[in-house]
Amino acid sequence: MISDKNKTSSLRAAYGETLVELGKINPNIVVLDADLASSTQTIMFKKAFPERFFNMGISEQDAICTAAGLACAGKTAFVSTFAVFATGRAWDQVRCSVSYPKFNVKIVATHGGLSVGEDGASHQALEDICLMRALPHMTVIVPADSIETKAAIRYAAENKGPFYIRIARPNLPEIFNESEYKFSIKANVLMEGKDITIASYGETVTECLKCADMLAEKGISAEVINVSTIKPLDENTILQSVSKTGCVMTVENHSIIGGLGSAVSELLAENMPLPLKRVGVRDEFGQSGKAPELMEKYGLTAEKFIADAINLLKKKK
Repeated sequence: MISDKNKTSSLRAAYGETLVELGKINPNIVVLDADLASSTQTIMFKKAFPERFFNMGISEQDAICTAAGLACAGKTAFVSTFAVFATGRAWDQVRCSVSYPKFNVKIVATHGGLSVGEDGASHQALEDICLMRALPHMTVIVPADSIETKAAIRYAAENKGPFYIRIARPNLPEIFNESEYKFSIKANVLMEGKDITIASYGETVTECLKCADMLAEKGISAEVINVSTIKPLDENTILQSVSKTGCVMTVENHSIIGGLGSAVSELLAENMPLPLKRVGVRDEFGQSGKAPELMEKYGLTAEKFIADAINLLKKKK
């Protein structure tokens, strides 16, 4: 279910464009960035509303605390930087100044996971979902394409409270139809199947759809679920799918510790113990390299994890 396999678009540009649209109708929206506006694309909002844009410099802790202060004064604050800085360097500030008081701060972080590429391990956030998922009151979202990005940003702006939204660096194929898609915190069943459930979010959703097509050629029917909201987890959709298929594989551009794989493992352990395989980075740091090569090296392409799916099916039997 890819809307147009030949059309890719920038999720970061979609974010910037949506901020400008929201800024036109809501004068209480303010945007903060940590000297990365050109990379995060908040520069679009800066050009449109310079009086409501704040470049905090290379000072992520200050950016988070200032966003909290603006939220306390009644603003809807969007704050952006790279995922590794927003969640790692400023975690204490996110915890104490945003999550604990339930302030209306939307942390929209870009450049998550291995696809940061040549910047290497220091910039490849592989723990950010884990860190944000552990915080009470925090909603955690990772859109799968530019259309879902726009809808998720609008949803965050319309709903009070802390949000963490991770935006992928590379351009991605468009999965959804913009005229039909409406974001909610429910998971989306993108492809129905009966033999195996494959759950993912973000840029690996496209690879999971490819994997499902490859499995179909082998006579295996895969159900693919886009779990773009990792917290709160749509438990019902996942349990309904797994009760039908009998096993589940999670795929994510993140550590297998603390991300979607952990969330689904916890859900099944308490409700429906069944065979499960977590596909992701296995308790190690990334390294410098071109993004596609890194995704292949760490087993995050359909050609790589189709073997995991087939082995999982053997365990089910």
